[in-house]
Amino acid sequence: MNRKYLGQTVLVKMDRPLGTTHPKHGFVYPVNYGYIPGTISGDGEELDAYVLGEHKPLDTFEGVVVAIIHRTNDNDDKLVVMTKGRNYTDDQIRALTEFQEQYFESIILR
Repeated sequence: MNRKYLGQTVLVKMDRPLGTTHPKHGFVYPVNYGYIPGTISGDGEELDAYVLGEHKPLDTFEGVVVAIIHRTNDNDDKLVVMTKGRNYTDDQIRALTEFQEQYFESIILR
């Protein structure tokens, strides 16, 4: 688990900005989605992050980790990053990330 990131300011590099299509599965990203450069997640790739509350495609984003989606049937946690001072409820986070997280079992860590 990546609890050490909770409350931390991170830089997210988008590899799938809002409105882009997943290269393999064909769904459209309704939020900005990227990774934290220089990190390694359980899947051996860089740690992924959902950027919530931003309504235009972004290249990069600096924000605060407000939650972690910890997948209990996969080894790939997802950070939830937002502008400092902004926060969503667990239900809002689930609704905004359901497009991808519906395929996994997870808990939201705060």
